[in-house]
Amino acid sequence: MDKRKLVIGVVVLAVLVPTWYVAAQGEPPSEEIRIDQSVSEIRPLDGPVDAPNKLSPAQVGVIVWVALFVLVGILAGFHRFMDRAARPGSRSEPGAEAAATDGGTPTFPWLQTADRWIVTYEDASDAIEGLVAMGGLTVLTITFAALFTAEYLTLARTQFFGIYTFGMFMSLTGLTVSYYAWFMPHVEVAERRDH
Repeated sequence: MDKRKLVIGVVVLAVLVPTWYVAAQGEPPSEEIRIDQSVSEIRPLDGPVDAPNKLSPAQVGVIVWVALFVLVGILAGFHRFMDRAARPGSRSEPGAEAAATDGGTPTFPWLQTADRWIVTYEDASDAIEGLVAMGGLTVLTITFAALFTAEYLTLARTQFFGIYTFGMFMSLTGLTVSYYAWFMPHVEVAERRDH
């Protein structure tokens, strides 16, 4: 096992276990406030997944912390997936270093110095798959934004705000990563450093 992954796992557990222990204590009992169903059909505590109706601030903090950690992992995995989809096999090409020395690499005076040089340059693919991915993600972003707005402006149940917001921001993230993967050149730079 990689030592770096083990260290990261130990740090995560060292923070998560004590905070989850505190969160498991719950909060003092209190009276639950309910909406009179004879007046309104709105059920703000209903949702697509059964979940507790009441959480203490400590429990909410731990859940948010874990959710953010999972989100970082999802974004990192998504970024790697899109990079591999747009540039398959580019990391293992044997002629990559030769291309940098035979005059095939463009020059960037603002990037290249006596101690910094371009090792690998891959031009943007501008493939049709990138346009299709960006078009689909744009439609998805607009759809989630419209659902969020409709939920806000109507007497709908407000428990879906989080789902719509998550979908909208993940679609925007996909747009950003798709643009990076298919429509920006990939440049690797080496730099000589004095130690």
